[in-house]
Amino acid sequence: MLLWVILLCTLVSSLLGGLYVLGVFRRQRPNEPPLDKGTIPWLGYLLEFRKDSSEFLKRMQRKHGDVFTVLIGGYYFTFVMDPFCFGTIVKESRSKLDFQTSATQLVEQVFGYQPTEATRSVVHASSTKHLMGDGLTVLTQATMESFRRLLLFSLSPGEEKRVWQEENLFHYCYNIVFRAGYLALYGTEPPQGAGNKEKAEEQDRLRSNQLFQEFRKYDRLFPRLAFALLPPKDKREAERLKRLFWNVLSVKKAWQKDNISGWISDQDQLLAENGVPEYMRDRFMFMLLWASQGNTGPTAFWLLLYLLKHPEALKAVRGEVDKVLREKGQEVKAGSPPVTITRDMLNQTPLLDSALEETLRLVAAPMLVRAVLEDTSLRSSSGTEFTLRKGDRVALFPHISVQMNPEIHEEPHKFKYDRFVNPDGTKKDFYRNGKKLKFVNMPWGAGVSTCPGRFFATAEMKLFVFLMLSHFDLELVSAEEEMPAIDSSRWGFGTMQPVRDVRFRYRPRF
Repeated sequence: MLLWVILLCTLVSSLLGGLYVLGVFRRQRPNEPPLDKGTIPWLGYLLEFRKDSSEFLKRMQRKHGDVFTVLIGGYYFTFVMDPFCFGTIVKESRSKLDFQTSATQLVEQVFGYQPTEATRSVVHASSTKHLMGDGLTVLTQATMESFRRLLLFSLSPGEEKRVWQEENLFHYCYNIVFRAGYLALYGTEPPQGAGNKEKAEEQDRLRSNQLFQEFRKYDRLFPRLAFALLPPKDKREAERLKRLFWNVLSVKKAWQKDNISGWISDQDQLLAENGVPEYMRDRFMFMLLWASQGNTGPTAFWLLLYLLKHPEALKAVRGEVDKVLREKGQEVKAGSPPVTITRDMLNQTPLLDSALEETLRLVAAPMLVRAVLEDTSLRSSSGTEFTLRKGDRVALFPHISVQMNPEIHEEPHKFKYDRFVNPDGTKKDFYRNGKKLKFVNMPWGAGVSTCPGRFFATAEMKLFVFLMLSHFDLELVSAEEEMPAIDSSRWGFGTMQPVRDVRFRYRPRF
């Protein structure tokens, strides 16, 4: 009899525990945001959120207001859509709201890398040293050299032919920008003996292009891999690609390259000194590649496409580029060598800066997530006090709440190349209900999760567009070309990608 009682109690306990995990007993407490668990236990709204995060969040906002909690795949997410709350959340101490919990899970899921506390300090210190200030000047020069190898090497002095070449714009931009960044960061092939510099450069062009093809295969799998929703066949392909990149980017092979960047070499050395094993450092190298190059090419595509679709914007930005060149004593003309762009020149382009910022406003859609480590109070701009529950996640989705908010950005769906700049070239301020906003565009995250490579990424994209506008005539193959729709599966992962490519053509300007 006693045995049956024990078995029955065990069964009931297991059943109640299972129901708890599934979220059956979760109830909204006083002062907590509206709670919406959906109709499917544990899954909640995962499938709907995965299908189109933006539309789902818009619907929840209309239903519940600016702050609400939803169940997504076993986790309760409190989405905060009130931009005046952003500062409180991103500045809150890590003892209450921790960015690393979600980031660690994602990094291990998609790259196989297990970060440690040493990793975080190494990345921060190295990025501050090499991706900002004087270090950024050096890296910008290396990236300029990479673009020379990939983009300008065929522009021979004295060439008189101006033949149109036709390409797919997204593939072209992503390919060139990815390869330029890869060569600038991970180094170049050493010449094998005297007089073999040209052969080494040709090897760089060939191998970087092969690497890009494999990177795109992985990039296409990335959203479903992050949600652990890959079918078996794609899961096997993702594992194959991971191992390929761990091998190609291994630290042993990296140290055989010439011109490896200080950002890469310093981080590997510091991780080794902190006891991180070599196989894990190989995985770290793969993570750095995606982090640095996964969004720059797609953003450059959107920027060039918006410029090509808006002739007045193209004319204004190209005029600014030509002006900077003239002031530095450089000119693109028949028989002249390709120009050299410096970081100082990139700092003299307020219209290009604004056009890039406007592009990011339209197409950059990261989701900022914090783990709630203890009950935390949050006051909305309307004065309502909410309690964020320990064990939940709190998330910001700036694309809806800030970047496409008509109360902040007039006609938010339109591309206005000068939206972010005043007539005198200074940055414009933005307001909501008469109150100045600190966060009006958040493509790089905010607070402790701000992208440490944002200045290098900006320089990389501006270099590419600067060179394209200064050296080439550009036009869409079809003047009636419509802007392609975005791939809704990529919401939350940075810059959005198009569902289809766009044909364009280019030729040397002079």
